[in-house]
Amino acid sequence: MSLTKRILLAMVLGLLVGGMVNVASTEGWLGATFGHWLDQFMVNGLFDAVGRIFVASLKLLVVPLVFVSLVCGTSSLGDNSRMGVMAGKTIALYLMTTAIAISLALMMGSLIRPGDGIDLAVASNFTAKAAPSLKDVVVNIFPSNPIQAMADGNMLQVIVFSLLMGLAVSKSGEAGRRITSFFEDMNEVIMKMVTILMNFAPYGVFCLLAKLFAGLGISVIMDLALYFFTVVFVLLLHGLGVYTLIFRLFTGLSPVMFLQKLRAVMVFAFSTSSSGATMPVTLRTVEKRLGVDNRVASFTVPLGATINMDGTAIMQGVATAFIAQAYNIDLGLNGYMLVVLTATLASIGTAGVPGVGLIMLTMVLDQVGLPVEGIGLIIGVDRLLDMMRTVVNVTGDSMVSSVVGNSEGMLDKDVFNDKDAGLADMEDDTDAVKA
Repeated sequence: MSLTKRILLAMVLGLLVGGMVNVASTEGWLGATFGHWLDQFMVNGLFDAVGRIFVASLKLLVVPLVFVSLVCGTSSLGDNSRMGVMAGKTIALYLMTTAIAISLALMMGSLIRPGDGIDLAVASNFTAKAAPSLKDVVVNIFPSNPIQAMADGNMLQVIVFSLLMGLAVSKSGEAGRRITSFFEDMNEVIMKMVTILMNFAPYGVFCLLAKLFAGLGISVIMDLALYFFTVVFVLLLHGLGVYTLIFRLFTGLSPVMFLQKLRAVMVFAFSTSSSGATMPVTLRTVEKRLGVDNRVASFTVPLGATINMDGTAIMQGVATAFIAQAYNIDLGLNGYMLVVLTATLASIGTAGVPGVGLIMLTMVLDQVGLPVEGIGLIIGVDRLLDMMRTVVNVTGDSMVSSVVGNSEGMLDKDVFNDKDAGLADMEDDTDAVKA
């Protein structure tokens, strides 16, 4: 089996095993003793431990991968760097797709009206966290201590330092060329680490999903079914409609091939619920499978994993409409326009903050005068929706990387059109890895 098929099989088995354990526990089919053992030692023991180790292993590579890859990409552009132009295109595309995402979500939320008839007597234990001010966001982009930024995983600061380092290396003559050679060798070593970890991905994916669905009952979804499926519908519309349309329009390449080559990335994103943890796989896929030059991918993918939150923006739009309807508050056209603007800017402004999705939603609700306590209504299904919107986020990162690469003449169309391109790099020999 190819790695992608093994991961997909692991995902299906994880869903089935977790679902069966949940039903059996709920109905009392397993008995008190065996049910307790299964819950303590298998679900919250083995499955939880293996899943957390897998996610931690992926996150282990994020900072060194971003730093080394960005230094390589920036330094190889040389003195006549187009980094400014490329950065402008990338940020403009990310902001544009986020604005489209939030607009679609508000429109569908207003048409479907998932909040009508909601009982607001539901108790809420949600406590809103303070969002950073715009001034703090801008100041905190620039690191005072790059080592501390790497230790904290502050990706915007790591990106800024990496760009400055790469630019300095490109202008340092012979010394710069020696340093570039070192970083290129380091990049190959880190990519090999990614390949090794990917061969163990099926086990991690199985344990993550089995643990999640063992505790997630169907009743949670049924209580908020209309809200849940409205968000899912808009996520599918944006991921399969808007992205493929933009991709086809700006590259002329096949959207079907694009989506097929992203299957492994999507599964990683779904199981980890983290664009950051999926970043090593996304970067490897964008370069080796889609044919985007490292000089582009090393910038666009880490930046996208940090600021591109289209899936989260969709949740915000539907959730804002849902909460407004639940509290019988009419936002009006001006309110909706303010939601679009706030959510689009917040996609950059709250990057790197823990619980970013709910913090961004808090900012949006505050701006339009909706009660923040309404977030407590949707927390029950947010974990599962988070998995789905992460898939949209990484698809957007890959799409923008391809579009920017094509516009810069740095997308190899022969690699893209070859359905087997990059498979040898993505799926190293399993026996050799085990040895």
